[in-house]
Amino acid sequence: MSEGSKGSSLAFGQVVIGPPGSGKTTYCQGMREFLSRLGRDVAVVNLDPANEVLPYPCALDIAELITLPDVMESLKLGPNGGLIYCMEYLEANCDWLQEKLAAFKGHYYLFDCPGQVELYTHHSALKNVFAQLAKWNFRLAAVHLVDSHYCTDPGKFISVLCTSLCTMLHVELPHVNVLSKMDLVEQYGKLAFNLDYYTEVLDLSYLVDHLASDPFFRNYRRLNEKLVGVIEDYSLVSFLPLNVQDKESVRRVLQAVDKANGCSFGDQELRNLEALMSAAVGADFHFTSTLAVQEKYVQSQDKALEEEVMDL
Repeated sequence: MSEGSKGSSLAFGQVVIGPPGSGKTTYCQGMREFLSRLGRDVAVVNLDPANEVLPYPCALDIAELITLPDVMESLKLGPNGGLIYCMEYLEANCDWLQEKLAAFKGHYYLFDCPGQVELYTHHSALKNVFAQLAKWNFRLAAVHLVDSHYCTDPGKFISVLCTSLCTMLHVELPHVNVLSKMDLVEQYGKLAFNLDYYTEVLDLSYLVDHLASDPFFRNYRRLNEKLVGVIEDYSLVSFLPLNVQDKESVRRVLQAVDKANGCSFGDQELRNLEALMSAAVGADFHFTSTLAVQEKYVQSQDKALEEEVMDL
């Protein structure tokens, strides 16, 4: 046990990661409100130095330590290079982070992270910060948000699968992949397969065949087959659907996260037999969560079709 963790109690939380525009800040806002209604004391920590407008009450803001505009101006860096510098600066000043977090002992933590994908697939600064938090007895799960509209484009979905797999292997935390903005998925086009095909990442050969119907992607069939083969060989990636406006959808995601970081087995407000049993269900939980969203998605499509017929 490290010096920083001696005698300290466990702290549970989520690190919310994902590409730009995937809804990380909106997720933190919605999850904070949901957890507060459950009776948990929640501390939202903004680790994105480019996030200047925060819709939620922020317990700790990295802007107190460093901001992206200041770095870009003083070091003449672009946004990507500046963001990497900010994360390296945070890593070098972990004692500042530890001191600030100590003021919120007993809270459940939501870490709102930057949207630069390289930070979770290649660069080590944030990974090292997460490892340091673990040494301080933080039990964290990574919640990786991906915009659900990528499901409507098979090529982009394969790319998302590769990114998610790379992130899981690099970050080295218990991982929950989430398809966000499910309430908007039908606005981007009709899905080629049922929703559970994308959430459970079923036989991807069908996706390659679907891609081959496009003359452009037909030339890259062998490449796509190799990429799909890597994803299936690891067999790690699956998704939970999320509509942050739907409290039942948020509850299902929270159940999966609590199971991943061990909070279900702690001593807080829902640590009873029912909570332990719900954490123990694996495939059934994923199936029912996807089924509920699939029903809403199909109903939405049927309603849109009825309106089109009425217009005719």
